[in-house]
Amino acid sequence: MLLLFTQWLAQDVRAFSVFNYLTLRTVLSAMTALVFSLALGPRVIRWLAAKKIGQAVRTDGPQTHLVKSGTPTMGGVLILIAIALTTLLWGDLTNRYVWTVLVVTLGFGIVGWYDDWKKVVYRDPNGLAARWKFFWQSALGLGAALFLAFSHIHSGNPPQTELIVPFFKVISYPLGIWGFVALTYLVIVGTSNAVNLTDGLDGLAIMPTVMIAAAFAIFAYVAGSAVYSRYLLLPYVPGAGELCILLGAIAGAGLGFLWFNAYPAEVFMGDVGALSLGAALGCVAVIVRQEIVLFIMGGVFVVETLSVMVQVSWFKYTRKKYGEGRRILLMAPLHHHFEKSGWKETQVVVRFWIITIMLVLFGLSTLKLR
Repeated sequence: MLLLFTQWLAQDVRAFSVFNYLTLRTVLSAMTALVFSLALGPRVIRWLAAKKIGQAVRTDGPQTHLVKSGTPTMGGVLILIAIALTTLLWGDLTNRYVWTVLVVTLGFGIVGWYDDWKKVVYRDPNGLAARWKFFWQSALGLGAALFLAFSHIHSGNPPQTELIVPFFKVISYPLGIWGFVALTYLVIVGTSNAVNLTDGLDGLAIMPTVMIAAAFAIFAYVAGSAVYSRYLLLPYVPGAGELCILLGAIAGAGLGFLWFNAYPAEVFMGDVGALSLGAALGCVAVIVRQEIVLFIMGGVFVVETLSVMVQVSWFKYTRKKYGEGRRILLMAPLHHHFEKSGWKETQVVVRFWIITIMLVLFGLSTLKLR
């Protein structure tokens, strides 16, 4: 909306044409979302506390977590509000990619909200039944995949459907339309659940999300530029550059939320935040054709997910074979294993942040190293 307003003002005052620059609007988007998040944070936390929307803590987890019981959760709604308002203010609302990612983000947020609401308000420890949770995630993921695959019929820009292998100039694998749909679905739903599994310690999930979103803003800018994409040998995706606004909003809103989520956390984001942010990153990665780069930069999310899969699979296998379930890790996800091993919560979080910084830099190197 502000973009349209400044474009109208630029007709008489040329100075306002500066707001057409994508880089400036990306910076303003991040700053606006940060301000929204910081300003609304105390109000949202008070409202959650007044409604007694408090976190339930696992009794079999690290004993240091018992003090977290009752801490307001569902704070991810603060992030979603900041992202939505900022994107509507600074984004090009005629861009189909902006609307696709925004709808996916809010859609997964609604699923997470209902899951959290059942857990903390109705005191249902299972929340939304797993089959229904997966159903709605699948419906949203598949809907986004089909839209991205077939919306080109009216736009005139056919989608890039190759799976790009980073670090190589000519290696890519054609997927075809239906292969693209399948990959898009898996990336969106998989990333959503991976971020959700990682969100178990104060600040653990939000900071990697901020760093990955900021890095993908660079990829989106390059993909949306015919000049830069050709120079860097990346797929040209007309209109993808506008995703920088939404990604800047994610980074700014995430930093604002971290102000309240840093140890000791005043609020947790819950499924409403984790599911939506993961889905947003997955959707962006598919649009700019950098799914493998997301896998690299989100290595912490990947390992956390694998730790749960391996732990559960091994427990079931040994219970069936020996009559008694055995564990590989002291506790899953992986961050709890390190806590059980003697690491302090803050050590786990900061070390995982450091690993993510290295992985994000490695992912960014694929822009040139090929």
